[in-house]
Amino acid sequence: MELEKLNNCKVKQCRVCKKSDFSKILDLGFHPPVDDFLTKDRLDNPEIYYPLELYICNHCSLVQLGYVVPPEILYQNDYPYESSTTKTGVSHFHSFAKEAYERFGLKQGDLVIDIGSNVGVLLEGFKIMGAKVLGIDPAENICKIARERGIDTINDFIGESVAKKIEAEYGKAKIVTGTNVVAHIDDHHALVRSLDTLLDKDGIFIFEAPYLVDLIEKFEYDTIYHEHLAYLSLKPMQILFEQFGMEVFDMKKVSIHGGTVRYFIARKGQQEICPSIAEFAKLEEEKKIYDLAVLKEFADNVAKNREELRWLLQDLKHQGKRIAGLSAPAKGMTLLNYCKIGTETLDFLTEKSKLKIGKYSPGGHIPVLSDADLVQQMPDYALLLAWNFAEEIMKNLQEYKDKGGKFIIPIPKPHIVE
Repeated sequence: MELEKLNNCKVKQCRVCKKSDFSKILDLGFHPPVDDFLTKDRLDNPEIYYPLELYICNHCSLVQLGYVVPPEILYQNDYPYESSTTKTGVSHFHSFAKEAYERFGLKQGDLVIDIGSNVGVLLEGFKIMGAKVLGIDPAENICKIARERGIDTINDFIGESVAKKIEAEYGKAKIVTGTNVVAHIDDHHALVRSLDTLLDKDGIFIFEAPYLVDLIEKFEYDTIYHEHLAYLSLKPMQILFEQFGMEVFDMKKVSIHGGTVRYFIARKGQQEICPSIAEFAKLEEEKKIYDLAVLKEFADNVAKNREELRWLLQDLKHQGKRIAGLSAPAKGMTLLNYCKIGTETLDFLTEKSKLKIGKYSPGGHIPVLSDADLVQQMPDYALLLAWNFAEEIMKNLQEYKDKGGKFIIPIPKPHIVE
């Protein structure tokens, strides 16, 4: 891309503390947007690749990307991610809703708003409990699916003007949620100002995000992609919300997506600070996740993982084995493009989502088939790209295993499941 446009994408100041003092942690090279699956007629067209580099702010310790791809490019009209494609995911969101509804004493008709609501699975859980629900999502095709599911959804990016319109039309919310969305938002300050508008005086903001400790300890580098602008932990989140008279009063570890933390935010003095806050602060100190030496070791382990995975797959190909990629999540596209794994290694990818089937992977142009094609074509090995749902996926594909197929899990250490 043009040098001027690339420079405009470069982050000039930290989105939490607004300082400009960064240290580079990891360089994964240049990548296309991970959710830009290509139709056949686009295969001969050029793709735009953007730098995928990870930095830490030396002032507030927020770990973040060094370049920001414009959101209108990332969340195009045919955005392919659906949050309801696994039973594990649906169960997670519905239990989240039930727990929050009961813990914070919501009543019938209380308003719950979900930012980046996707097809509305989380809000569906709140609606079942009796809440009035409203979703906000920038992808038009996804909003259409949500509305068809009975979830009132606004097609827009969250922002202060949108928040004021919602307040005027719907009133204040008792709970605002955001699952895997806070890390996608470039302007954190505008987000918190929007929350201040949306939330009732005693309202609660609950959001989930992958945890920096897990990213580093488990080498989950495939969760680094352009939609994920920041990699969150307690310390920078405390600094962010304290600037606006809010505080993190509770944190909870949940297992989905390989290690996710649920943060609970309220205005200062509205909620008692839970013991979990001291526990997470101690954990982050003990793990030294903000130490540049620890982060360099992480980068070294990422490079080692790439070499181990490439060696394993190349060895199998030299033996004449056929390999397919099982599922095509965003994280899988980072893995494949960073490791330079394409059609020379994988015959095809499989997917449950109809939004991806029949298309081709960004970068590697690997065809995406239906999950049913795995059993029909019976490759010798299936590289499990959605490793965070490994147990459920392998259970669902028992027929493939019974016929002699074997699974490969790439993270945290590449291995064949025996």
